[in-house]
Amino acid sequence: MAAMLVLEPIFEADMPSEQYAYRQDRSAQDAVRRVHRLLTGGHRSVVDADLAGYFDTIPHAELMKSVARRIADRRVLRLLSMWLDAPVEERDERGRKRRTTINRDTRQGIPQGSPISPLLSNLYMRRFILGSKRTGAEHRLGAQIVNYADDLVICCKEDNAVKALETMRRLMGQLKLTVNEEKTRTCRVPEEQFDFLGYTFGQRHAAKTRRPYIATWPSRKSTRRMTEAVRIQTDRNMEWMDAGDMVRCLNQKLGGWTNYFKLGPITKAYRFLDRYTTTRLRRWLGKKHKQSSGRPKRYPDEFLYQQMGLICLPKLPQSLPWAKA
Repeated sequence: MAAMLVLEPIFEADMPSEQYAYRQDRSAQDAVRRVHRLLTGGHRSVVDADLAGYFDTIPHAELMKSVARRIADRRVLRLLSMWLDAPVEERDERGRKRRTTINRDTRQGIPQGSPISPLLSNLYMRRFILGSKRTGAEHRLGAQIVNYADDLVICCKEDNAVKALETMRRLMGQLKLTVNEEKTRTCRVPEEQFDFLGYTFGQRHAAKTRRPYIATWPSRKSTRRMTEAVRIQTDRNMEWMDAGDMVRCLNQKLGGWTNYFKLGPITKAYRFLDRYTTTRLRRWLGKKHKQSSGRPKRYPDEFLYQQMGLICLPKLPQSLPWAKA
């Protein structure tokens, strides 16, 4: 979209450091590292926040006000307004395509999938971050915000998370956004744990000394999603695949997962996925070649890894230095 070439450099210069999504030289892993540094630095009273349908409830009028503060060209503003009101193509419960005008009818929500959607979502979340700073929460409560798209945590000093949550509710209400009260909570680390961007934050113990430290590791939900992907890939209805192609598909899934989940003590999750994947692949090979399921050693680990080329998830130290405190 041509408007991106005009808008992105203008608004990127205004984006606060608390935002990590859809920005050059920033990533979800950087956001995870930032939260970890805050926790180890004493910001252990946490607001684990959830917004109800953030992308679908951004009000057009308020969003356009944010854009108009930096963009004076009426042609660009008109183009953005038309884009926000444009019909959106989606699929119904039967998978059939249909066009909906719900964004235009309700005057809220930004269409997903457009190159400019991430920029506008960041732009509107920026208003909450700046509003929080104007309340003095950063100094009064030690409140530090870490935001990635619609994911948000606030790490506070002492026991100030409850006060920070009250401020958040008030500001989100002013922005016409809704806090999902069922999924939003306050907690204190290390006594409690919370999940953010696929990682769990909490206390672990060093393998040798049993010394406690604040760490991150892949959440149970993230691990379950990966095992489900492996299960579907090795299902009986996939027996038509060539064995080499099957291994390549599994390697692609495992490689993508480990490329993201490599922070903190991840050995336990890696070994679990290794065992699950080899078990599923053996079973798939047995069914494909009509062999008895009672002979799992027909395809030992050495055969799967060395001859078939299945990747073995790397054996990393039980805890990486940066994840200790």
